[in-house]
Amino acid sequence: MSIRFGTSGWRAVIADEFTFAGVRKVTEAICTHFESTAHTNNPIVVGRDTRFLGERFAAECAGIVSAKGFRALLCTEPTPTPVISHAILTESAVCGINFTASHNPPEYSGMKLSTSDGAPALPDITRHVESLISEPRASLSPTGTNETGKTDRGPQAGGSLGVPAYETHSPRLAYLADLESKINFNVIAGAAGRYAFDPLWGTGRGYLDEALRRHGVEVETIHDWRDVLFGGRSPEPEVSHLEELRSMVLSKGCVLGLATDGDGDRFGVIDSNGAFITPNQLIAVLFDYLAESRKWDGGVARSVATSHLVDRVAVKRGLPVFETPVGFKYIGELINEDKIILGGEESAGLSIKGHYPEKDGILACLLAAEAVAARGASLTEQLNALYSQVGRLESGRIGVRSTPELMGSLSEKLRQEASNIGGRKVEETNRTDGVKFIFADGAWLLMRPSGTEPLIRIYAESESAKDLEVLLEQGRKYLLG
Repeated sequence: MSIRFGTSGWRAVIADEFTFAGVRKVTEAICTHFESTAHTNNPIVVGRDTRFLGERFAAECAGIVSAKGFRALLCTEPTPTPVISHAILTESAVCGINFTASHNPPEYSGMKLSTSDGAPALPDITRHVESLISEPRASLSPTGTNETGKTDRGPQAGGSLGVPAYETHSPRLAYLADLESKINFNVIAGAAGRYAFDPLWGTGRGYLDEALRRHGVEVETIHDWRDVLFGGRSPEPEVSHLEELRSMVLSKGCVLGLATDGDGDRFGVIDSNGAFITPNQLIAVLFDYLAESRKWDGGVARSVATSHLVDRVAVKRGLPVFETPVGFKYIGELINEDKIILGGEESAGLSIKGHYPEKDGILACLLAAEAVAARGASLTEQLNALYSQVGRLESGRIGVRSTPELMGSLSEKLRQEASNIGGRKVEETNRTDGVKFIFADGAWLLMRPSGTEPLIRIYAESESAKDLEVLLEQGRKYLLG
């Protein structure tokens, strides 16, 4: 079995490639990578989402971490990825290992590695971990599991059976306290109004809604229990998965409908009129709001696949734009370097200055609530006001299922130079990640393999919805031609 880290760690189908044996190999490799540079008194934080066998996989990992000579802090309940990031920082951890497949279908699980700064591990680290996995080595024996579900310390961990091989940790209250310095809850509470929240059976439950309720804000929560099948679909807060949330917003007269994905790092927002606010749109609105309200220094970062609408906001405000490859780890570097006010990706990832170098869907949703309350205008109204100032852009993406034949020709296809696509003259070719063709009128087309799913992604943007559809189809024909 070949284990490879994609955009957000290692993901695979449970009981097919994602097995306890694989978990042990990856955990041992991660510990080996860090053992020469880390002080063993600093812990490794281990967390999980709500997926099938998550608690068992995490406990197995924590036992191996302890057996390798590190302190292991095992989170006591399903924990959002941004909360793991916060725990890494507050506990001065060596790294964090989170068992999550984020928004992937329910049959998947995964391991996400974060470094001591709370950011997703960069490719040089994950490549080294991959190389260590493939090296032949004597593997630790599986640790025992006691009747409470905790992994027992086996002989190789230096203890006796029956003694837990890890310490337990509950990071929720510390994270919620930290949000107090990032969100103006008094403004949200002062504006009154009811909110709807859909955690999609994931880790956001008890976080986003609890943060609002603590300030007297009324929240209606749906899907507020663990379902390892996530209602029979991917726990992704996209428009097609939020119809129940939309219905609640309209029937209950909510200010906003807010949603987070399986591990709480992605967001979805329904406006008071029932309209889905796309991640590209919300990123632009929130950047404009933060630049206006916070008076911070810095620019904005976006991935190569994200709308240029945020670029137009930056031009309006005289602020710089940083373009990165897809993967929040690259935006996280800019947050660590204090270069940006906000960083975002079209796949619904966002973080801000002074926060963690990791995407945080809980934070994004709360910022949306704050922007509506502070400006006294719905997100739709704010977006239309922005369009009147900088012009409208329509963006979208489609996926083409990767096949062995397509993958075999993909590298050559992405290296080819093209002077025109579908009769449009290519003004610039950008190879930051995949290949992005930029046309004379500012429209663009991007093709790149997904780092989390067996798909080739095609992204496009134009000034009209009709032309966007044409561009996406031209991209599909170019890819398959």
